[in-house]
Amino acid sequence: MRPHPLTEQLKGYVALTKPRIIELLLITTVPTMFVAAKALPSFGLIMLTLIGGTLAAGGANAMNMIYDRDIDALMERTKNRPLVTGLISPPAAMVFAGALEVGAFVELWLTVNLLSAILAVSATAFYVLIYTMWLKRTTTQNIVIGGAAGAVPVLVGWSSVTNHLTLAPFLLFAIVFFWTPPHFWALAVRYREDYQRAEVPMLPAVVEIERVVSQIIWYTVILDALAIGFGFAAPYHLAERIAYFVIATLLGVAFTGRAISLRNDAGPKNAMGLFTLSISYLTVLFVAMGVLGAIQHP
Repeated sequence: MRPHPLTEQLKGYVALTKPRIIELLLITTVPTMFVAAKALPSFGLIMLTLIGGTLAAGGANAMNMIYDRDIDALMERTKNRPLVTGLISPPAAMVFAGALEVGAFVELWLTVNLLSAILAVSATAFYVLIYTMWLKRTTTQNIVIGGAAGAVPVLVGWSSVTNHLTLAPFLLFAIVFFWTPPHFWALAVRYREDYQRAEVPMLPAVVEIERVVSQIIWYTVILDALAIGFGFAAPYHLAERIAYFVIATLLGVAFTGRAISLRNDAGPKNAMGLFTLSISYLTVLFVAMGVLGAIQHP
């Protein structure tokens, strides 16, 4: 087989890291740092934390693709991934993923702190060993439990500033944890035939859509309560706290309202509308948190 051009291989390695997922993880990390610092953290600390988080998440995503390459080949959404097409070989991908994880741990340990380094690589271990290799192919609760890995970056962001964890970052963890199922189930509604073909028991692929919609609504309600509750634990002054409550409430109404709309129309288009809105919800919520945290005064 003729070797692939270097530029194609480089693009393949980038694709292994799932850049769009990494972007979403970092969107929660930086605002968390602002809240923890009650001001603007140093630019250097932000960059060092982002580099470590990117390396760790990229390595985890690459390992996920290595293990899932058999089912990726069966799914329309993933059939062009570099391990399926042969652009990157599994051994090369494993070396790449391992190097990213080692690099993440060492970089965070030496430039940020040990707690952040441990949290980052523990998220990878959970994502790969618990979600990818165990839960994903065995239970409809796969993305519920596995979503914990995607919530760890807020803990990394907080610990990078404070070198310890309190109630507030665990509330942020819970927000991302409960946001993940409705976010991903909305996408899975659109690609339910893919998951059925690959025999992956993602909830929309194995139960009636009415049950999926009910679960989505319940998770968004719990999410809204947690998001509003964070306002009580956040280190805000009164004006910022009130502003946060207003923003979190409005976002919650919009998100839950769109989730409820699935009762009348649970088609792929409306489901993808909820998926898109879920990304906007998380982005606006965390950006608001960060801005309000950054304008605090000692």
